[in-house]
Amino acid sequence: MAITYNDLFLDIRRELKKGGVIDTTLEARELVCFGVNKSREELTRDGRLYAPPELERRVRELTARHLAGEPVAYLIGEWEFYGLPLDISSDVLIPRPDTEVLVDEALPYIQTLGSCRVLDLCAGSGCIGLAIAAHAPGVRGVLGEYSDAALKVCRQNVRRCGLTARMIPMQVNALERPDRALGEFQCIVSNPPYIPRNDIPELDHSVRDYEPHLALDGGEDGLDFYRAICEKWTAALVPGGRLYFEVGIGQADSVLRLMRAQGFGDIQVVKDHNDIPRVVFGTLCSEVYSE
Repeated sequence: MAITYNDLFLDIRRELKKGGVIDTTLEARELVCFGVNKSREELTRDGRLYAPPELERRVRELTARHLAGEPVAYLIGEWEFYGLPLDISSDVLIPRPDTEVLVDEALPYIQTLGSCRVLDLCAGSGCIGLAIAAHAPGVRGVLGEYSDAALKVCRQNVRRCGLTARMIPMQVNALERPDRALGEFQCIVSNPPYIPRNDIPELDHSVRDYEPHLALDGGEDGLDFYRAICEKWTAALVPGGRLYFEVGIGQADSVLRLMRAQGFGDIQVVKDHNDIPRVVFGTLCSEVYSE
């Protein structure tokens, strides 16, 4: 029996709700749009038209895969972050609303600098650095990522966002000291791997079985990357520059202490929309401030 696009959307939304999905409207819309090869605007325009049976089957197959655990972003190959549509593959983490808090905090500071250099370390898809550059025309910078496969996605997103003239994807290892050729930055932002290694098997299977473990594994206590970045990457930060971290649940105090031990001051902790401490940032104190 034929079904309209509107009815198909409502049907998929009901299925997702039964499956325990929280944001059923967003996910149903993305699955239907991708499955029937229409933009959101086209889906609204054509809502009363009948969907071809083969496209309806495709949408239902995608929905079944999602309800079995496969994230929508990997199924459709893209996701939106801070208003930017980005290419996404299973080689990078899916951008999440929690990470937008990091951009919310860093962006006003960066905008006050005017022309400046920003480094997004452990960049993955490039979502943080690209969101900042898109909203701060004076920014030039580097998207530093270790994984070859993630770098490929990052390069695609630089092109997709039209930022090839200002943001350079580059292979770097955040656990090692930066090459001097990178130069200095007024701001470093980072959402590094921070899941304690032994906690990874206990993660929700939609994360554990689909998202890249290289981007999740923060070492035995989850703090390996915070230690390395605080100890080694201050060399790439100008005195008076800022370092912004996203942190995992229960890690804010430990990261604050690591930053303080490496000469950062004015350290602040910011909560996300669920009242969880999510961002820690501070200013690198220069010699002129010391006695």
